[in-house]
Amino acid sequence: MADERTFEALPPPHGRGFAQTWWGQAWMKALEDTALDLAQLKAGRRLARAGAVGAVSVRPGRITAVVKDPDGTPHRSDVLLQELGPDEWDRFLTMAIERAGHIAALLDRDMPPHLVEDSAAAGVELLPGIGDLEPSCDCEAWDHCGHTAALCYQVARLLDQDPFVLLLMRGRGERELLDELHERSVARAEAPEAGAGGEAEDSAPEGVSAAEAYADGAILPPLPALPSLPPEPGLPPALDTEEEPAQGLDVAALEFLAAQAAAEAYRLLAEALAPGHERHVVEPELTVSEDAVRLAAATPGPTIEARLAAVSERGRDGLALAVQAWRYGGRAALRVLEEEWTPREASLARARAALEAAWEEGERPRLRMARNRWTVVGADVQLRQGQDGRWWPYRKDRGRWTPAGPAAHDPATALATASGSE
Repeated sequence: MADERTFEALPPPHGRGFAQTWWGQAWMKALEDTALDLAQLKAGRRLARAGAVGAVSVRPGRITAVVKDPDGTPHRSDVLLQELGPDEWDRFLTMAIERAGHIAALLDRDMPPHLVEDSAAAGVELLPGIGDLEPSCDCEAWDHCGHTAALCYQVARLLDQDPFVLLLMRGRGERELLDELHERSVARAEAPEAGAGGEAEDSAPEGVSAAEAYADGAILPPLPALPSLPPEPGLPPALDTEEEPAQGLDVAALEFLAAQAAAEAYRLLAEALAPGHERHVVEPELTVSEDAVRLAAATPGPTIEARLAAVSERGRDGLALAVQAWRYGGRAALRVLEEEWTPREASLARARAALEAAWEEGERPRLRMARNRWTVVGADVQLRQGQDGRWWPYRKDRGRWTPAGPAAHDPATALATASGSE
């Protein structure tokens, strides 16, 4: 039997959605389509956001955690999921050997849709559907209670980080699964191909197929550890020499640019060494105007700031506003400052639902919507939605809408940030 895995209690999501990946969202959909009491789902979301879910134990067919009520009363909560049978695992492993790229994706902590589709075509349903998540809680609720719902919402976050958690619930741990794949891969590679008369064909080309190479790669020793991040950026060369600078050379500006280049290289290295970096989308290069804002955010001094304001074509006040946005969220925040666009109706409906759920009837602030900008009626507070779906708080300062904080995935959290800055 696959080993049990225990995950430490996750911190509250602080306004984030519980699942960012498509498979994590499919898990939540199975919960929400199954539950009959929407009030219990809301209670589960509140408990999960409050950090009431303890360490989560995952083993074949079951997830378990202690979930505390708001008054601190603990409840043992379990959610059961049907394990795959021997025949289903046999079909899954056969499919995986034939399409070894699926295993490579899983090792990258990704679950591409075609892996699930190919599994379904082989008669193996990996993701749960309606009624597949069976609750069991010592509060003795007959349906999904707030405790089992909270557990499911936290498990969606675990699935985001590692889809092997789902395979463990279905009956196979990561090590056991990879060992079985390796055995099948070796057996397949060693099996002779019968030629005419039943003998192995000598004319087969030597070498290893790409599929076998991918499969064998799943059990190779891990790569050496990455180098550690230096404690701080390197120091650029000193330009304070006895020689006079060349005509037209601004030494102070050059020293500032060298220091910023070192700081940016350090930031990029830190990101490259961070877990999950390989899944991040590569951003296009900054435009000249965006780069001027980035440099101005490093407080270069009045003379260089004036040059950056001219290069960015923003003027001093416009550059100061752009710098404030940049410090809250870089390029994404800068785009929200400058862009107006029309969100899709489905996105607006989700935002309205989130705002309605955050306040009691009669306490909810009234908002006036204009494209991606929602303004609180009677207050100098505004929400702006970015193209990535996040929400940014704004406040009016001396007649200008000014960034008031970092982005939140939940509009109610962003609104609370903007209101709190009054």
